[in-house]
Amino acid sequence: MSASVLFDAPGPRARARNLILSVVGTLAFLGLFVWIGIRLNDKGQFAGELWDIFNYAGIRENILDALLSTLKVFAMAGVLSLVFAVILCVARLSDHKPIRWVATVFIDLFRSIPLLITIYALWVGIVGDFTPMWALVVGLTVYNGCVQAEVLRAGINAVPKGQAEAAYALGLRKTQVNASILFPQAVRSMLPTIISQLVVTLKDTSLGFMVLYPELLYSARLIANNTPVGGVYPIVQTVIVFGAIYIALCLALAWLANWIEQRGRKSKAGITPAAGAKELKEVAAAGTADLAAAAPAGTADIRKE
Repeated sequence: MSASVLFDAPGPRARARNLILSVVGTLAFLGLFVWIGIRLNDKGQFAGELWDIFNYAGIRENILDALLSTLKVFAMAGVLSLVFAVILCVARLSDHKPIRWVATVFIDLFRSIPLLITIYALWVGIVGDFTPMWALVVGLTVYNGCVQAEVLRAGINAVPKGQAEAAYALGLRKTQVNASILFPQAVRSMLPTIISQLVVTLKDTSLGFMVLYPELLYSARLIANNTPVGGVYPIVQTVIVFGAIYIALCLALAWLANWIEQRGRKSKAGITPAAGAKELKEVAAAGTADLAAAAPAGTADIRKE
């Protein structure tokens, strides 16, 4: 019986108890799943004709328009939030205390306020006259920009300080150090977290239904609540279809993150030596031999002694 460094291996009684708990938990989960299925079946949610609504051209066009609207908001909010994150991160790391304090208060404030409240406040015109689309874009940009700024700051703080000190010793300005040394390494190290936050941005576009923006969730509510078939509303079918769309979008972002990470790993493999590197080494070795031969005769005797 082997034991782990962190805990002792369970004995026969503990293994039996864990097995019983696992079986009971699995049966309880299956029972709950079956009960939900029976309830939905009693309400007619599994009727085959409920799927026919997705064969209508109008429904498909509605879904496509909602998908394009979601992707448009996500693209704008994703790009703007990253740009805003860089600005906030630079301000957060500024040597000037007033700038650093303002950035800190701004980041902490909008990370604490629920995103839905920010979007709704922008939509009703508390700080301006925003359309539903721009209320959603600006709200997502501000909130995710604050989160991404802290992610970038953590990545910059993780870079060894000796690199920045060496750059300053060479005469580089702070802007050059940030752009050439700190930010590239921070982005590379924090790339999985950045992509994860972009996935959160994509899913948060669903909050647009609260400001009547025609994104995927808004379209799903319209389809589920306005297209009854035989007196039954296609709620389960709509959830499955639109849930599959969200899952596909998130998987696409995850694939993009893996692809970028693999390319970054390849770029760190090293630099191939130039074609003349071998010849330069031979010349240096020959020069060393010539210097040893040209040394005074007593030098070798001194080294031996």
